[in-house]
Amino acid sequence: MNYAKLAFTDAIKKIQEQQGSRKSYERMERFNSKEGLTSNEISMIESRDSFYIASIGENGFPYIQHRGGPKGFLKVINPKTLGFLDFSGNMQYISVGNIATNNKVSLILMDYPQRARLKIYAEVHIHTLEEDSDLTKSLSLENYKHRPERIMVFHIKAFDWNCPQHITPRYTAEEVDAILAEN
Repeated sequence: MNYAKLAFTDAIKKIQEQQGSRKSYERMERFNSKEGLTSNEISMIESRDSFYIASIGENGFPYIQHRGGPKGFLKVINPKTLGFLDFSGNMQYISVGNIATNNKVSLILMDYPQRARLKIYAEVHIHTLEEDSDLTKSLSLENYKHRPERIMVFHIKAFDWNCPQHITPRYTAEEVDAILAEN
């Protein structure tokens, strides 16, 4: 699970060389190997109420979609696998259609108050709700109004944390209420 080896294609390495950052990223490629999510990543994932998913369409264009739900709707199945119940939305099915022809995706999870960003490369598999009743049950959400349409399971290929530079802290109403209650 070496993010740098997967992310840094020849074209990217050439630009890094031109810009003077290749040597430091070369070290990252040699030493940045992870065998799965640690408690740090798991904690981040389990506390998110949204994430972004990027997929590639048959037309070659990328598509980025926001997915949201209650905190913890994206669940850690094991240190190399994530999953969630995909809810009914605007019914365009662009991500689902893209995944039908190319199951490689990228996820971005943001923690705006902490100025943290987790990047994940994964291969996603879509399952019907009836296909695996145990998985459907383990991903279900109580006390949240939703209509699940399918299950998305992400097999993590690599992940990395991004630097906090240029992340503007943003807070939900719930987070602001908690801050105000402390004072």
